Amino acid sequence: MVERELTVGSSMLERPVALLVQTAGRFVSELHLQMDNKNINLKSIMGVISIGTLAGNKVKITAEGRDESEACNTIAEFLS
Repeated sequence: MVERELTVGSSMLERPVALLVQTAGRFVSELHLQMDNKNINLKSIMGVISIGTLAGNKVKITAEGRDESEACNTIAEFLS
């Protein structure tokens, strides 16, 4: 399992949530995002919508699977 903590950049204000879910969907690994005691599946559009505004918040990304490093780095880059 790979974990990474970061503060989400302001670019997420302009990026559609669906694009984040599509990006996560490219990977075999399970991808989760933790914020404010919520843990959501990044491949679930409803999960990502339910977490609310990401921009400016501290989050933790976790990835587990055969492409976990690439998945975690790609999502972290997307959110930065």
